Amino acid sequence: MAETCYRHPDRETRVSCSSCGRPICPDCMTPTPVGMRCPECASQRTRVVRNPTGTPTGFGAFPATYVLIAINVVVFLIEIANGAGGLFNEQGSRFVADFGLYGPSVAEGEWYRLLTSGFLHANLIHIGFNMLLLFFLGRLLEPALGTPRFLALYFASLLAGSLGALILEPNSLGIGASGAIFGIAGATFVIARGRGMEALAGQVGFLIVFNLIFSFTARNISVGAHVGGLIGGVICALAIVAGERGMFGRNRLPLEFAAMALVAAVSVAMAISVA
Repeated sequence: MAETCYRHPDRETRVSCSSCGRPICPDCMTPTPVGMRCPECASQRTRVVRNPTGTPTGFGAFPATYVLIAINVVVFLIEIANGAGGLFNEQGSRFVADFGLYGPSVAEGEWYRLLTSGFLHANLIHIGFNMLLLFFLGRLLEPALGTPRFLALYFASLLAGSLGALILEPNSLGIGASGAIFGIAGATFVIARGRGMEALAGQVGFLIVFNLIFSFTARNISVGAHVGGLIGGVICALAIVAGERGMFGRNRLPLEFAAMALVAAVSVAMAISVA
């Protein structure tokens, strides 16, 4: 059921302010890079530094994106130090074997592998490609959602990717952040469409299709992780869009987080059951 605009009680609307969550009608909507805002929130000054093109810049605008990239790089250096192939080959190490995604080990209680596998990479090309996508997609999505929602979506997608990998290849050792990357790509597409940014949605949609084709045609690619992460990210994004359209009422943020936590919990439970 549609709510009414907080400034015009006689007008129904399904759109909420992306900052405070209050329902707003078309006359009260102010488009911003982070969604529609009410007149009060739109007039508030932001502490984010912008460049002449209006795009947020600096560590403070995308802290989680930079921290996630840093963690992946540090873990990759640890892999090299522990004897992994490192640069261009895919020779593994005891470290990768201990923390990669492997169904029989998950079944024996090593559930942490569902998470840790998302921070391991086979070689320099593998991590380089994933971190490049995370850099560009994170700089789009994190300021649009805020860091807490971005992180919740990232890890829910990562766990959904682990589920997908175990469904298709439970006895193969899987590593990589690709599930989470596909998740934020899918979420960027859905949220861009939900906010009327059709040009951006088209560009991200092409990126997703291209990478899916590559996933199904290239060797040594975990199709399950890519598809699982994509589905998880899309489900999380649909919850966010529903909240922004007023379907969750004024308490939309807790419900959005609850939906993403549910995606993560179901992914873990199902992954353990199929391992």
